[in-house]
Amino acid sequence: MKIEEAIKNYQCVGCVSGPYPECFSNDGNGSQCDKHCAGTTIFGIGSFFLGMPTGFNRKGSFKDTKISIYESLLSSTWGAYDKLNVPVWKYLDEHGNTIVRGICPRTNYPWIHIFLENCILEIDCIEITDDDLNGMD
Repeated sequence: MKIEEAIKNYQCVGCVSGPYPECFSNDGNGSQCDKHCAGTTIFGIGSFFLGMPTGFNRKGSFKDTKISIYESLLSSTWGAYDKLNVPVWKYLDEHGNTIVRGICPRTNYPWIHIFLENCILEIDCIEITDDDLNGMD
């Protein structure tokens, strides 16, 4: 999967900011839609990303949760997570891409990284399975 296709699959679905490619950018810290806006809200739950799998789709109370997409773990600035950038969950999706949900604890900033490869063994955190996702609401 190429970056452009990943943006269409994971971010453009349900976004209210307009279609790809007008919103695309590469800021040197991954590729993403800079104008990405979760366009779906459920009362009592909040906003969520339609293109993301369950467990990785809810924004929570933090309004600026960012999704960054990388061709590989090695090509990212996140090649090695640390105590300031902590991965919490990892998941290998049906496209063979690794999705990581994490947080910067010092600043209380949540993030989602998508690596367009299977790098599940290189990331040290809890692995979420399809059974786990099926058990989530």
